[in-house]
Amino acid sequence: MASRQGRTDPRVVRSRERVLEAALAELAERGYGGFSIDGVATRAGVARSTIYRLGHDRLSLVAAAMETLNVQPRPEAGGQDPRADVVAIVAHLASALQSSLMSDCLPAVLDGAERDPGLRELHHRYSAQRRTRLVDALTRLRESGQDVGDPERAAEALAGAVFYRRLMTPVPLRTDEVEGLVATVLREA
Repeated sequence: MASRQGRTDPRVVRSRERVLEAALAELAERGYGGFSIDGVATRAGVARSTIYRLGHDRLSLVAAAMETLNVQPRPEAGGQDPRADVVAIVAHLASALQSSLMSDCLPAVLDGAERDPGLRELHHRYSAQRRTRLVDALTRLRESGQDVGDPERAAEALAGAVFYRRLMTPVPLRTDEVEGLVATVLREA
């Protein structure tokens, strides 16, 4: 609840944080098919009504929880070096997919998106939002004179390689491999 000064009650903030953390843990452990408001409430140590009071149904709770993971790296050198930005963004993605809550939730989101149109739309929107920074950096790199081809396709190739290594091989892409990946996709190697 908001106070008279327009600030949110700290108890509501703490409850919201616990609920979102519990939602990510529930999604990672049980998958989207096993994800439930009751399970999240139990994990968070709150009443089910608290989650509804926060304005969430199942899908909006997953969306809000995933949004907490949407942390992008800051531009390198104040954004003046677009290639360094490309490397930093891809390294950030590789790091997140090596071992993190995002990495743990990814299979559940992909599986659920195949079965639930609402989650599919959320997943596509979330992915497009995250890809924007990489496409922008690649566009700036092309504008600086480097041939990167189509920035959208280059972003798909870079991110696709990282996701492929996480989902289809036993060894995720390490951050020390990112420079070589960028050089290959940008035809520098």
